[in-house]
Amino acid sequence: MIRPLLRLYPRRYRIEAGQEILADHRESMDGARAADRLREAADIAGHALRMRFGVTSSSAAGRLLAQAAPQVAGVAAAYCGLHLSRWYTAASLSPAFPPLDADSWTVRLFMSALVAVGAVTALTSRWRAGVWAAVVGLVAFAAATVVSGPAFGDPVVTPLMALLAALALAAAPPDLPPGKRDRATAGATAAAVWVPATALYAGVLPVSTDYGLWPLLVLGACGIARALRQRTLAVVRAAATVVACPLFLAYAHTVGP
Repeated sequence: MIRPLLRLYPRRYRIEAGQEILADHRESMDGARAADRLREAADIAGHALRMRFGVTSSSAAGRLLAQAAPQVAGVAAAYCGLHLSRWYTAASLSPAFPPLDADSWTVRLFMSALVAVGAVTALTSRWRAGVWAAVVGLVAFAAATVVSGPAFGDPVVTPLMALLAALALAAAPPDLPPGKRDRATAGATAAAVWVPATALYAGVLPVSTDYGLWPLLVLGACGIARALRQRTLAVVRAAATVVACPLFLAYAHTVGP
């Protein structure tokens, strides 16, 4: 299983270190569970692709993605949390709570829950485990959205934005995990998006129109505040905010002004 993954590395690195990687993998995975083997294979594939495309902790692209990763996780938590909130409030207002059928719409709901739980886990405790759960959920959510077609939302922009978010999380160098302050900021941003919008869905706020630009406005304000807080990293943090915005662009596209 690992030999084909080694081909993902740049040729020179594969020649120099390929056998060492293979030997270390065999030793560490001897008697390991299938889930551990799968996680190790994903780590090797991710490392190989980051090296091939120059997204490492020593490169500008790698440092940018490391800055963006907690924001991407926060955006994913808020976006999928809003998807669940809209479904729940609509379902609870119906005379009979609708059952969940075995279709792509139900897959979207369950994958939204997986992304939300994974992103919250990443921001509060286990960063890597939460990130991989969110990545798997985003990819499956994108596939289910394509299958659902235009009847359940946008089958082009939304899946593309979900895949971009998954790619940003997966490509972030694992040796540059975000600090507690950055994770807390991303969590606060997600809450500032999710709580008012959910209150709007529930009819608590005295308005009658859903505002699709609200998440982007909150994210932009947070990005400006982070840039001003540490001006030596202002450009990087502003760029990281742009990297984090695809899912909120999809929300604005589908919900509308």
